[in-house]
Amino acid sequence: MELKRIDDEGLGHLVEAFYARVRADEELGPIFNDAISDWPEHLGKLTDFWSSVMLTTGRYKGQPVPAHMKHRSKITPELFERWLGLWAETTDALMEPAAARALQDKARRIAQSLQLAMFFRIDADQPTGRTNIPDRVAAE
Repeated sequence: MELKRIDDEGLGHLVEAFYARVRADEELGPIFNDAISDWPEHLGKLTDFWSSVMLTTGRYKGQPVPAHMKHRSKITPELFERWLGLWAETTDALMEPAAARALQDKARRIAQSLQLAMFFRIDADQPTGRTNIPDRVAAE
């Protein structure tokens, strides 16, 4: 199979292949399958998201933080790591090496931002400057 570039075709192929893996994953699958009722629509939205992020097309008009906050009770930092692991495997398998690295770096930064939005709270019981963010999230 020919490795894909970061263009609309490559991103569409990547999003479809990746989320097929997510849906089949024993830990991520139940969460995603419960949250998403219209997969074709969602895959289109995710393709628009990655097109906006990587190609600056501006096609994505959503708000990722509120979308993820709705499912905060089911999402953990460990699940973010699992998602990132599947993303790395899928991008390595499907994309040109430089494209895979760029997509992985961007996903890591996005995941860090989402986790900060979802899990960051100043803990009143801790000395000033302490938070409840897991150390590996805060260190990135």
